[in-house]
Amino acid sequence: MKALRKLRPAQTQRNRELGLLLFVFVINAAALALVQLGVQGAIDSTFLVYCSALDVLALAIHVVLRLRARDADPFVVPIATLLSGIGIAMIYRIDLNGTAEGWDMLAVRQLVWCAIALAAALAVVIALRNYRVLFRYTYIFGFVGIGLLLLPFVPGLGLEAGADVWVSIGGIVSFQPGELAKIALAIFFAGYLVRTRESLTSVGTRFLGITWPRARELGPVLVIWAVSLGIIVLQRDLGTGTLIFGMFIAMLYVATGKTSWVMIGFALVIGGVAIASQVLPYVNSRFQNWLNPFDPANIDANGGSFQLVNGLYGLAKGGFIGTGLGQGRPWMTPLSQSDYIFPSLGEELGLIGVFALLCLYMVFTSRGVRIGLAGQDDFGKLLATGLSFTIALQVFIMVGGVTRVIPLTGLTTPFLAAGGSSLVANWIIVALLLRISDAVRSRPRVVIG
Repeated sequence: MKALRKLRPAQTQRNRELGLLLFVFVINAAALALVQLGVQGAIDSTFLVYCSALDVLALAIHVVLRLRARDADPFVVPIATLLSGIGIAMIYRIDLNGTAEGWDMLAVRQLVWCAIALAAALAVVIALRNYRVLFRYTYIFGFVGIGLLLLPFVPGLGLEAGADVWVSIGGIVSFQPGELAKIALAIFFAGYLVRTRESLTSVGTRFLGITWPRARELGPVLVIWAVSLGIIVLQRDLGTGTLIFGMFIAMLYVATGKTSWVMIGFALVIGGVAIASQVLPYVNSRFQNWLNPFDPANIDANGGSFQLVNGLYGLAKGGFIGTGLGQGRPWMTPLSQSDYIFPSLGEELGLIGVFALLCLYMVFTSRGVRIGLAGQDDFGKLLATGLSFTIALQVFIMVGGVTRVIPLTGLTTPFLAAGGSSLVANWIIVALLLRISDAVRSRPRVVIG
């Protein structure tokens, strides 16, 4: 009886996950069907069958969790599956208004990349039995992260595609190494902060009611700040630089509990962006498009505020309930399947729809933070919190950029936007959160017999 009581909570978690997944499959299939009805007036079962392969992979992850990680969080996989499915539906919807067919359709590529991402998450869950082993390789992950960020500068690998953040393998597969770098750096930051936590929390100078750290503790923060600025300057990638520095400051705050680090981080971000906006033409143009998007001098389809203005018009067109899937004109905005997928969804799903998507991100992030705070292991706590905050910050940067809350940067909206490297990286984050949550909740089990 005692063994049954031990196993019942874990079984309940997995049953809850299965129920949510089945509900998600229905929503994703309905979204695709509505897209086809809205654009074509009929349902084509071929693409629906292809998308069912993702359902099979998601169920495979569920089965593996039921066998090997029964205490893993039951909400993470369903939320990621739903967001990925909605993203594919919107990309497919925009494809239907173009002339691309077969492999040239971004939806087909996104479908393939999503399958690869789910397979990668499945491999991580199976191979990584104990996430604490990552702590042993803290500095190796740091070097790997920096190496991934430098890959675009390797002759023969880098691609000229706006910001210098893309690499190509054999001229066939292209990806953004920065997406994988954020995971490697999150592991490095977690391990580094666990090792240096005592010195970082040492007594400093009391000023304005806040204990400020000593000058020698500021060294690591200034180094990460300089690396982030280097990314902005050399790769012309404001988004990745901001994301990495924000992730480090968030993990630093969790490790030390000192608000002074947050204030220092904000001051460094504001100072760095202010300097970059005056010195770098790339950053300056972003600010001009943000501050004066409707200025005729800035509305330029080749790099001005044309995209931003069209995205805002699309959101306005959607109103409260949206035009309906397949009923809007999101393709009129350049990069509506990638950078501007959120306005595309806002046009057809309306304020209610995008609010629901933001709620999904909020729940995903809160589950990750809860996983971190529930653990007794400092490394797992920092890693789970850092990875969750990375997703939240990336959503804020992209949604804030397309809605003109902040200047737009070159990131992707997690799980939704077209992009293979982003999908793979975010599903690996899902796998890591699953492994950490299972370790946090696991209890010694009594074996009968």
